[in-house]
Amino acid sequence: MFPSFKRRGSETRPDVTRDIEVAGKRLPLTIRQNARATRMTLRIEPGGRALKLTVPEGLPEREVSAFLSRHQGWLLTKLARFSGESELEDGGTIFIRGVAHRIERTGRIRGLTESAIVDDEAVLRVGGAEEHLRRRIADYLKKEARFELERLVAVYAGRIGRRVRSLSLKDTRSRWGSCSAEGDLSFSWRIAMAPPKVIAYLAAHEVAHLQEMNHGPDFWALCEKLCPDTNDARRWLKRNGTMLHAIDFG
Repeated sequence: MFPSFKRRGSETRPDVTRDIEVAGKRLPLTIRQNARATRMTLRIEPGGRALKLTVPEGLPEREVSAFLSRHQGWLLTKLARFSGESELEDGGTIFIRGVAHRIERTGRIRGLTESAIVDDEAVLRVGGAEEHLRRRIADYLKKEARFELERLVAVYAGRIGRRVRSLSLKDTRSRWGSCSAEGDLSFSWRIAMAPPKVIAYLAAHEVAHLQEMNHGPDFWALCEKLCPDTNDARRWLKRNGTMLHAIDFG
């Protein structure tokens, strides 16, 4: 299943990618050798769509295979969190600013996508053909993310007297946002599904980088000054962030 893991001095060994089957589902597995690693570490990538295994350099194949076999139960438990989370269909559920909305197709081909309260229930009404439902929901989330983030960024940047050159939205899985030295901010539009305090924290985090291009004590102090809910929001993202990545809008 795996290539021979033999030591070759200081030579950098390329990553090896294979498929692994977990509960009848095939997932890509990337195996990376690390000369400084003292044990094997298995990680589920954001969204639960891939796995990454870091192994000590020179580890025998049989130990890698045995490790994966031993952790099948762990993988089943962890990956189960991602099943059924993406009910993007008529009658399904999508979170907008932390509030669960029932998805309701209007049947209008050129109808808008809009949120409403119907009989005390939050509803997302989606127009257009059924095959475009997921794309229309994603477009709505992008619009909501831009509206909230542009507003929050303007407020926070004004408080610290910094200029933002641009703000863009992406669907990144490795990070929720970024800030360049030139003042270009980038955010994952999926944050629109998170509660308001988490959206506020993300905006504050990237604006704080306009003044502190690091993650030192001064940076975190500025984050908390801009967004007092920083610690709670960070914990929320740690617990729930991968679930937002798991939703398939394709």
